Amino acid sequence: MPEIFTRIADAADISQETARQAVSHILAFMQTESDDPAVGKMIADTPGAAEALAASDADGSGGIMALGAKLMGLGLDMGQIRAVAEELVTAAKASAGEETVDQAIASVPALAQFV
Repeated sequence: MPEIFTRIADAADISQETARQAVSHILAFMQTESDDPAVGKMIADTPGAAEALAASDADGSGGIMALGAKLMGLGLDMGQIRAVAEELVTAAKASAGEETVDQAIASVPALAQFV
């Protein structure tokens, strides 16, 4: 499993598989909520992101509340959700670039308040 999931798992004190599932839910939500090409570039350039998304049945529909429910359904509390999001953003910025990731996040207003 790519290093990103190890980092996220360690930061949130969860398993690597739960980290992968959480990332896939967040990315699916971003894809559903935004038509900005920066989202696709962020996913393509972040090691493990596209693979996690492709291997999951994550559905980005339902809005921010549905995303929260899906993440809590994985057993994550609010602190762990924040840790997952922060580590995902850090890893994505290191790979895709700060400008791309900031643009991707800004294109999803409901998500921008959480990261």
